[in-house]
Amino acid sequence: MTTPLQLPVTVLTGFLGSGKTTLINHLLENYPGERIAIIENEFGAVGVDGGLLGQHSGIEVIELTNGCVCCSVRGELTEALKNLLEQRDAGQLNFDRLLLETTGLADPAPVIQTFFVDDILRERLQLDAIITLVDSEHAQKQLTEHRVAVSQVGFADRLILTKLDRIDSEAKTLLLERLRNINARALVCEAQHGKLEKAAWIGIQAFNMDDSFDLNGTFVASTAPSQAPTNFRPLNQTSRPLARSWNDDITSQVFETGEVDIKLIGAFMETAIEKYGNDMLRYKGILAIEGEPRRLIVQGVHKVVGFDYGTEWAEKEPRKTLLVIIGRNLPVETLRNEFLATAVSHSVS
Repeated sequence: MTTPLQLPVTVLTGFLGSGKTTLINHLLENYPGERIAIIENEFGAVGVDGGLLGQHSGIEVIELTNGCVCCSVRGELTEALKNLLEQRDAGQLNFDRLLLETTGLADPAPVIQTFFVDDILRERLQLDAIITLVDSEHAQKQLTEHRVAVSQVGFADRLILTKLDRIDSEAKTLLLERLRNINARALVCEAQHGKLEKAAWIGIQAFNMDDSFDLNGTFVASTAPSQAPTNFRPLNQTSRPLARSWNDDITSQVFETGEVDIKLIGAFMETAIEKYGNDMLRYKGILAIEGEPRRLIVQGVHKVVGFDYGTEWAEKEPRKTLLVIIGRNLPVETLRNEFLATAVSHSVS
C-alpha cells in the first residue's frame, strides 16, 4: 500500500485582536483554488456561512463556499487531526493543506509539539511554518504584560505586522528592535489592512532541512494576488537605531565561529538540549564540520531535533558555523563558551 504524501500544516498564532481572522478571510476570498482545512479552537471565528458536514470526536466541520472546510476543535487536537485525515482518506473531505489557528491567549508550544510526538501525525503531516501576527498598535503593552505574547513571537518563522498605519516611525523602529531581540531569525512582513499575498506566509517550507538563513530580515509583500513571485522590499525604517533594553524572558542568541569538530559540536548540542531543551523554543544552525565538504544543518523545537547534510561549501567560500537559539532565560555566556570550545582551534589533537 502506498503511503499518502505528507500534508503541509501552517500554524497561525498571534495575540487577541492581531488580525488572524481577517488574514484568513483574505486568503479564502482571493485564492479560491486552494483546498484548505482551517482548524480553529475558537468556534465561529472565521465567520463564513456553510453547511454542517457532521459532528464527531469533538470537532465540527463546516464546508465553505470555495471548497475549503473549517473545523472547530473543542477536544483533543491529536484526535481531531486524525479524524480529519480519516475523513480525507475515506473521500468525505477534500483538502490539500491544513491551516491551524490557535486561540489568541494560547502558547503555541503544545500545538507545535503535537506534530512531532504522535507517530501517525508525524508520518502524515509536515509543519510548513509558524506564522505569528503582531498588533503593532498594542504589541509593546502585550509583550510586557503577557508572557504568552512573547512566546508566540519566539516560535515564529514569520512575523506579520498589522495596524502599522496606526503608529509613527519611531514606534515602529522600537517595535522591530524588540521583535528582533526576541526572534532574530523570523522574517518580518506587513499586512496592509489585513491583506497579504499568499506567497508571503503559505508554503514557505520553514521546517525543511535546508541551508537558508536570513537573520534580521524584514520585508513588505504586495497584497495583490497573482501568479508572479512575491515582490519583497525593505520596510522603511529610521536611519538611527533607538537603543532600548527590554526585560523579555525570551530572547534570540546568535553563536558564530569557524569550522567545528564533529564530536565536540555533537556533544555540545546533545548536552544543551538535554539540560535546556524545555526552554529552547526554536533553534537552527548551519555547521561547518572540519573535513566535511557539506554543510550540516540542525533544526529543533524544544527537545525534538533533526540533523541533515545540505549543500557543499564553495571552494573559496568562508566556512562559517552559525547557530541561532531562541530560548527562555538561558545561561547564554555558558552556552557561548561551550559552543566556542567546539571550534577546531580548541580541539585537542
